[in-house]
Amino acid sequence: MKNVYFIGIGGIGMSALARYYKFKGFEVAGYDRTPSNLTAQLEREGIGVHYEDRPDLIPDDKDETLIVYTPAIPADLGELVKAREEGYALLKRSRTLGEITKDQRCMAVAGTHGKTTTSTLTAHIFTQSGEGCSAFLGGISRNYGTNLLMSKNETVVVEADEFDRSFLQLFPEIAVITAVDPDHLDIYGDYAHVVEAFKAFASQVSGTVIAKKGTPIGPEDTKAKVLTYHYTDSGADFYAENPRPDALGCFHYSLHWPGGVLEDVRVGAPGWVNAENSVAAAAIALTYGLDPAAVKAAIGTFEGVKRRLEVHVNSPRLSYVDDYAHHPAELASAISSLRDIFPGRKITGIFQPHLYTRTRDFAPEFAASLSQVDKLILLDIYPAREEPIPGVTSEMILKDVTALEKVLLKKEELMDYLADEPLDVLVTFGAGNIDRFIEPITQLCKSRL
Repeated sequence: MKNVYFIGIGGIGMSALARYYKFKGFEVAGYDRTPSNLTAQLEREGIGVHYEDRPDLIPDDKDETLIVYTPAIPADLGELVKAREEGYALLKRSRTLGEITKDQRCMAVAGTHGKTTTSTLTAHIFTQSGEGCSAFLGGISRNYGTNLLMSKNETVVVEADEFDRSFLQLFPEIAVITAVDPDHLDIYGDYAHVVEAFKAFASQVSGTVIAKKGTPIGPEDTKAKVLTYHYTDSGADFYAENPRPDALGCFHYSLHWPGGVLEDVRVGAPGWVNAENSVAAAAIALTYGLDPAAVKAAIGTFEGVKRRLEVHVNSPRLSYVDDYAHHPAELASAISSLRDIFPGRKITGIFQPHLYTRTRDFAPEFAASLSQVDKLILLDIYPAREEPIPGVTSEMILKDVTALEKVLLKKEELMDYLADEPLDVLVTFGAGNIDRFIEPITQLCKSRL
């Protein structure tokens, strides 16, 4: 192969693979439906990206071309149809990642939430310790400005995605499982099948599974050694003792682990949820055998992940934070963390629901989580790969929200609404195209300082 062509190149996982093959010297190009900051960056790196369904742009020499696609792409897309009908070598994103990592020491982070931050921090610890690693991440590291790290050693850190059972293509040496909650029920059908998939993932781990205490993963599910972690539960093998925020909302704690106690760990990114994720990342690094002092130092220099409790404006008068949360449990954790970072302040949350099926399946849970903000601005559902479902709208969530103030807006109305809105702490939540508002909201907030 000399060409690698991506159908859906702008996705966070796909773009990391595109960067990997570019780094390895292949000719890389691809299609995505819409331009974004990420596709613009790929173009700056010399990767050709186009935004119309153009089968004629697929390289002609099919014997020298690998086509990688994401399952989020419609089956009737012209480019995908051509690749199948003309016999190109065709791999799903997950299979491609499995092929790349199968002969390396794979450190994987799975879970229905927390995996992006935990895997990014894990990669940061390996990098800063001097051990080094390659890493395929589900977000943009704020320390490195990328979702791909490359190293000469054989250690690779991977975010193991449960969507479409993708993580079953991975066979890690060490794996963390952060959470096993109902999600992607459009794929799995019910929670029992979600649990079944995570148990199957655990069975593919060769060395150690580190499961969050309380998840339905145990020694009976794998031949690997099973350890547990938890934020504060002293019954776990890894846990934080006496976690406390400083004036910046960054947490300090003592880390208990099977090798002893690591005193006064400080997490560089704010919020208790980042502290919890740091326990999981430290568990991987310490189980691998990294120096405890180096682990502690790296956690302190971690800057977080873009769109994960990312602070864009921060002053006593007005602050703006953006977060990727799109599941009820993620929203609850994020809002709780914001209460620690901004105690006593009024939090206005803007939420864009992601997927009709997720809204339908979890509307009461979304309402309960979003009721924790002081004011909710709810946007219409972002459909992503789905067609509308009759009767499924954002109103399903709004009607049960108990926040003192709440309003439903179309996204086209948002900026005009915010122009006249008194704000203290403003937060945007969602996995759709709400990220397009980050820059204009940041500028609006800065203009008020």
